[in-house]
Amino acid sequence: MENWEGVRVVVLGLARQGKALTRYLTEHGAEVIASDLKREDELPLDELSDLEIQFELGDHPHRLLEQADLLCLSGGIPADLPLAQQARLQGIRVANDSQLFLENSLAPVIGITGSAGKTTTTELLGRMGRAAVEGSKRSVWVGGNIGRPLIADLDQIKQDDLVVMELSSFQLELMTASPKTAAVLNLTPNHLDRHHTLEAYTAAKANILNFQLEGDTAVLSREDPAAWGLRNYVQGRLLSFGVRPFDGEGTYVERGQVRLILGGEEVRLFPVEAISLRGPHNLQNVLAASALAGAAGIEPEAMLAGVEGFTGVEHRLEFVRTVGGADWYNDSIATAPERTVAAIRSFGEPVVLLAGGRDKDLDWRELITLISLRVDHLVLFGESAPMIEGLLHSSSGGRPYTQTMADGLEQAVRAAAEVADEGDVVLLAPGGTSYDEFIDFAARGARFKELVRGL
Repeated sequence: MENWEGVRVVVLGLARQGKALTRYLTEHGAEVIASDLKREDELPLDELSDLEIQFELGDHPHRLLEQADLLCLSGGIPADLPLAQQARLQGIRVANDSQLFLENSLAPVIGITGSAGKTTTTELLGRMGRAAVEGSKRSVWVGGNIGRPLIADLDQIKQDDLVVMELSSFQLELMTASPKTAAVLNLTPNHLDRHHTLEAYTAAKANILNFQLEGDTAVLSREDPAAWGLRNYVQGRLLSFGVRPFDGEGTYVERGQVRLILGGEEVRLFPVEAISLRGPHNLQNVLAASALAGAAGIEPEAMLAGVEGFTGVEHRLEFVRTVGGADWYNDSIATAPERTVAAIRSFGEPVVLLAGGRDKDLDWRELITLISLRVDHLVLFGESAPMIEGLLHSSSGGRPYTQTMADGLEQAVRAAAEVADEGDVVLLAPGGTSYDEFIDFAARGARFKELVRGL
């Protein structure tokens, strides 16, 4: 592992990742200056009070780079920040907690990215891995862009453990290291408010493959054109996943069975009916996790154990409760229109849709068309509500549906409750981010569940 004694590190951003990295570096002898644009009274810094850290709050001044050896950016800090650009000009290395973790982990790392489904796939693979090591001294560590930052557990991770790591485009855009096994689930326009162009977004995602070696493994969706288009980046072994049979190594579905081809052998893994997750997109997630599990040497019995009883991750098509015969679902993670499309397509029942939030400069046309075909009542809320309403008015065709405008989430829930009938699905799948009203999608989802439980 790297020796941090006396290394002068500047950490920008004191949210979850920044705090974990600050603690790790300080406890290993680095001299850390931690900076955040928020003031001290806006930050929960108590958990760092036992450490000797220099804080620079309310700004990221250029003097932070004086005598700095390393600049680390948290996920919310853009890679083109002027201070980061200045650091590169001065020859100061720019990295993040994920990069440092990959460089120092003793255990093999499976990295997962994609525009949608990466958290569900990561959790599924973690469940499969834990089933595989049950009764042994091995451990499976799951984290990265979800849950606990893995840098916080680096000292406890052993060589024969397994690490499953979710990686976002924000993390990957900085990185010059790739996991030994890496998956790209899908690629659709997302976070263009941050990356500006689809090409830049795709380039960030491709970093999960760019630094692999000949002995490493890549897993790609062969049914997502953009993800499959990255196969030329693969340095070593290629596995793929998809529903339809194919030539090559990976997973597919035939006669109601999920199957794996690996090393020239075909293995029946488990029946599709064992999957509790709703929607064709979640079948893709299961196929991806199974391909990754096969690459990691996990047996079919453990894969089945990971799939059975798994009903999803919080805020991802999460069933909340039944009210007056209508089932309410929380898909607050749907922060892009295509995720809302996938959520709607997961149901055959009449849908009352709550949509809105803050737009990320994405294309809403497919969702607008689907709303006119599949939604019975639409409740619009948040900053993007007028924009969505305008797009709907300019579209043509479809079937009649009713619509309500709401000022915020609370009013939207009340409006949905008034129109929902027995047999309906009431679905929060906004299509936009939460930042117009909440700190993140999880806070929005938690508030939604609170409001629904209060009906």
